[in-house]
Amino acid sequence: MRWMFSLKLRRLRSLMKPEITIGTRGSKLALWQANWVKSELIKSFPGFSAEIVIIKTKGDKILDVPLAKVGGKGLFVKEIEEALISNHIDMAVHSMKDMPAELLDGLSIGAIPERENPCDVLISKNNFLLSQLPKKARVGTSSLRRLAQVKHVRPDLVILPLRGNLDTRIRKLDSGELDAIILAAAGVKRLGLENLITEYLDEDIMLPAVGQGALCIEIRKEDHNILKYIDSLDHSITRAVIMGERAFLKRLEGGCQIPVAGHGKAEKSNFAISGLVADLEGKTIIKETLSGPLESSESIGTALADKLLLRGAKEILENLTAL
Repeated sequence: MRWMFSLKLRRLRSLMKPEITIGTRGSKLALWQANWVKSELIKSFPGFSAEIVIIKTKGDKILDVPLAKVGGKGLFVKEIEEALISNHIDMAVHSMKDMPAELLDGLSIGAIPERENPCDVLISKNNFLLSQLPKKARVGTSSLRRLAQVKHVRPDLVILPLRGNLDTRIRKLDSGELDAIILAAAGVKRLGLENLITEYLDEDIMLPAVGQGALCIEIRKEDHNILKYIDSLDHSITRAVIMGERAFLKRLEGGCQIPVAGHGKAEKSNFAISGLVADLEGKTIIKETLSGPLESSESIGTALADKLLLRGAKEILENLTAL
């Protein structure tokens, strides 16, 4: 009869503890993010339990090709989204900057927690600042956005493609393959590696990616069972800012692998967003800032994109698409 007791106990536990599955990539940073969401939910809902499911994405599988040449949107989210649509997972945790401007049908952004520092950082040998790096110093980055902006201020530097997780990128610096690397501050801080940072890059030099520093908790549309848990993690000001940035990106029909940057800020009830489109050589950079009421962040983001398109961003993006 012990097995009957065990079965009843399992059933009782299942009633007490909702078995929620959280989909994520398998990198150390992605797992940190998913586990952070899990721990926050446990704090809010005693008895809550969740299983983290690792899903390998196209961007994780193809490591020997620069991201811009892999092609397609949603390189780090598509397979996770498919698992969400097919009910293999209940929610997904992404880095917001990996999210394409448009989600797959049937999915929605359920919660956006408060944003971490959105800036980019430089980690270099001998603690050289970007302005101090010697000519022809080798700088690693996987981002066309970063590449274009670095070339704009330091055309003498050699920019090399850099793929892999955070540990892999730092090893390439330590091994002497590179003289400096550029990373998102949020990931470095979340993994407790802030002591390695040489310089926080000012946004006048390096405007951040849309959504950088924020997390995206993605769910199925109208999934009120999951929404009731994650609603407490949603930070209303961060959401308004991020949705403004994403409206900017959507109007440009862009993904995370083109030289487009967008960074919004909220101050009381005001929203200001700076946006940028650049060519690959960093010779032409079109940049504007627009502001207005925070509740109109999405329409402001769209209007900013229209301003850039009228100033020549459309031609730059069309040329990039033709490559």
